Amino acid sequence: MLTLKQLREDRAAAIRKLAKKGVDAAQALDRIDELDDRRKALQAELDNCLAEQNKAAKEIGMLMGQGRREEAEERKRFVTDMKAHSAQLAAEQKEVADALQAVIVTLPNFPADIVPEGRTAEDNLVVKLVESYTQLPENPLPHWELARKYDIIDFDLGVKLTGAGFPVYKGKGARLQRALINYFLDCNTRAGYLEVEPPVMVNEASGFGTGQLPDKEGQMYHATVDNFYLVPTAEVPVTNIYRDVILDKSDFPVKMTAYTPCFRREAGSYGKDVRGLNRLHQFDKVEIVQLSLPEHSYEALDGMVAHVESIVRSLGLPYRILRLCGGDMSFTSALTYDFEVYSEAQKRWLEVSSVSNFESFQANRLKLRYRDENKKIQLAHTLNGSSLALPRIVAALLENNQTPEGIRIPEALIPYTGFDIIK
Repeated sequence: MLTLKQLREDRAAAIRKLAKKGVDAAQALDRIDELDDRRKALQAELDNCLAEQNKAAKEIGMLMGQGRREEAEERKRFVTDMKAHSAQLAAEQKEVADALQAVIVTLPNFPADIVPEGRTAEDNLVVKLVESYTQLPENPLPHWELARKYDIIDFDLGVKLTGAGFPVYKGKGARLQRALINYFLDCNTRAGYLEVEPPVMVNEASGFGTGQLPDKEGQMYHATVDNFYLVPTAEVPVTNIYRDVILDKSDFPVKMTAYTPCFRREAGSYGKDVRGLNRLHQFDKVEIVQLSLPEHSYEALDGMVAHVESIVRSLGLPYRILRLCGGDMSFTSALTYDFEVYSEAQKRWLEVSSVSNFESFQANRLKLRYRDENKKIQLAHTLNGSSLALPRIVAALLENNQTPEGIRIPEALIPYTGFDIIK
């Protein structure tokens, strides 16, 4: 959530930054100015009212001590009236403050200055391309046909048990899933990330804290009886570990990693872009999260990008890194880098990771703060990245490593799978 200072300190800059994300913020900023001014005026009036009330209360004792009972009773009536007025002012101020908050939370985060202009994925900037294409058999198969041929993923059985977008992994397919999860977690813990195992259901406060609510409410599975949400990513519970926490400056950086199944309702749609593992309602993902001092968060982002790149490279897949344009970024992000691997059989790029710096946007919602060297309370910065999302990694591994003999397993994964080929 943006702060009032960010929104009111330089109105023109706020409008310009939000326009990069495709938001015309002028009307919202007008409403914010109006509500904030009204809130301040009510607070000033309330403060004066309370001061007069306290002053009158002291006078009552003095008047009673001097035997001036009639004057004391008059002051008592005044205090009673002032209490009622104070309560009315406090209620009105809360109503205005709630309305102000409701407007602010509709605005996305400011994009960083280096975010490219643009509205769609076509406008994203490729910042690195690493080609390592493999020689495939003639007429290579897409992963959904390979899955059927080797009986490692059953999409039809998933439809029977639940519905489309809920595949069943079998045999070496299930073993490959488990191997990738363990490999990614080991890579992350070796890089200094603390492994945590969070719940896969969160409350409304957690969803609000990381920006999924109210922005993505329709995309999350909602257990309505208990008002819990199934996590769309481990970012939500892991970052919320530090909700309402005040850290010391010496505590940074905080680095965490977690594996969770992830649930997203928006998978839907039709066509080759969502066939097989390309887009699912339930999928596995390993996440990395960092909490950083503001002055070090972009250095931390660079480190996270380099770390994710090292994992993708170790799998021997062709990949590229993109800096997302303003219109293709998430609601909460200030700067995002996407990783895509190339699918030789489908002849298309598949997104496998997003690494983002949210600056203080999430921290303001979470009330995640720290004490600086002067003991002043400041907002921290939060970052997260997929390290990695499994479905499209699996799709690319199956397609890019198919041979007449079977599907070869990358060398880095063999200690985790216990086999070097799927036959």
